Amino acid sequence: MAKMVLLAAYVSLNGTDLSEYTRKAELTVEVEDKDVTTYASLGWKEVLGGLKSGELSLEFLQDVAATEIDSIMWPLLGTVVPFAVRLDSSAVGASNPQWSGNVLINGWNPIEGGVGDEAAVSVGYPTSGAVARATS
Repeated sequence: MAKMVLLAAYVSLNGTDLSEYTRKAELTVEVEDKDVTTYASLGWKEVLGGLKSGELSLEFLQDVAATEIDSIMWPLLGTVVPFAVRLDSSAVGASNPQWSGNVLINGWNPIEGGVGDEAAVSVGYPTSGAVARATS
């Protein structure tokens, strides 16, 4: 079984490569389970897949200087923007798929942390529409 260490993941929001600010990325996709159990199920629960949803969770190292992460993210607040993530920043391929779609930028935490902490920002953005997986 192949093993992998994330060393150079790729994260893009609204067409901007934010990998240099990102230190954690997590894309989760799930399907609602809908209970369709009837008396004919003979005491066993039966389920079908319902609506799909996802979330892109990111942790950035904060930088409030002009043209840096804070000035990139602040204007996006409240908008739906495209995203793309890969396990490695190299080209998309069979061994380096890319997941993409759209997310709602529903929050931004310009200040987060305590005394002595690095200035970091943790966010979680819900997907809007389909999430695609591409290998080319």
